Amino acid sequence: MEFCVQLSPYYPDKSYGGDRVFNDMLEQAVLADRLGFDSVSVTEHHLLNILMMPAPLQFATQIAQHTQNVKIITSIVVLPLHDMRVYAGEVVCADIFTKGRLMLGVGRGAFAYEMERIGVPMDETQDKFNESLDLLQKLLTEEEVSADGKYYKFDPITIMPRPVTPGGPQMMMAVLNPEGIYHCTKRGFHIQTTPLAGQHQLLLDQVAGFNRAKDELGEDGSHLTLSLSRVGFISNSDAQRAKYIEQAESYYARFDNVFTGPGEVENGLIKELPRKQTRQELDDSLMIGSVQEVTDKLGVYADLGIDRFILSCNFGLSQSETMDTIQQFAEEIAPQFSPSMKTKREAAE
Repeated sequence: MEFCVQLSPYYPDKSYGGDRVFNDMLEQAVLADRLGFDSVSVTEHHLLNILMMPAPLQFATQIAQHTQNVKIITSIVVLPLHDMRVYAGEVVCADIFTKGRLMLGVGRGAFAYEMERIGVPMDETQDKFNESLDLLQKLLTEEEVSADGKYYKFDPITIMPRPVTPGGPQMMMAVLNPEGIYHCTKRGFHIQTTPLAGQHQLLLDQVAGFNRAKDELGEDGSHLTLSLSRVGFISNSDAQRAKYIEQAESYYARFDNVFTGPGEVENGLIKELPRKQTRQELDDSLMIGSVQEVTDKLGVYADLGIDRFILSCNFGLSQSETMDTIQQFAEEIAPQFSPSMKTKREAAE
């Protein structure tokens, strides 16, 4: 199993400053690189203070300037918000600037609040995503590409410069629905998923969808990977654990508002709304606990065959606490599942 740190800016207090938020993310990326993590991931969201990153490719190139080895995954880029004729060229440049360390995670978008205010109704996102993805792949692999679709109509064009990586960077699809995972895997995409704060059965169904498709592909699908993103944090006392769960509950009260709720946002700040899930149910579903508790939960994921675990630890705690969790995770937990992490860390030192 490989390990990734998700750089997912959370901005509950405007007085903290966007410059400090993004500098915190950069510090986490540098630490992850030094500790031997396989990768870091960068979100894309607009007009909101959760997962706040309006410029993921720009941030990816910034990370590359300060790190040596980590892959940089967009997790995820919302394709329906971009014009593929422009975006394809930006992807090529980002791949060059990151020296081939970019992995392009893509998706349709999850928050109606931002999608609709940027002019993409949620009921159109799937169709527009499908057309955008097909076009992006053509632009990155072929010359003199034309389009005559629902969302794109244009005469033949060739993206310049041409990709240094043949066909552009590797692509990963962000999918939650188990049947969607199956179909995207069958198309040859790496997969990123998460049960969010849901029940374990959803995760089992997601893994089953991936494995079913991979089995059907045989050797052609042997290189495909399944990445799992989970909120996690290491607590070293009962008091810490209670504090972290309380903070996670506050975070999800905002997240749920824009993901499945009414999308109540004021001046860019998502309102905290009551949740149906109890605090104990949330505690059970997240990777928050002692080193041994987190290790035990991670063992379940290893047994399921998860290829990459994405540690999402930015949900409102201090930068020092977050950096401590990243370091403790790398030194005390990850080597039990990835002996190469220790080797990478020693090489970096």
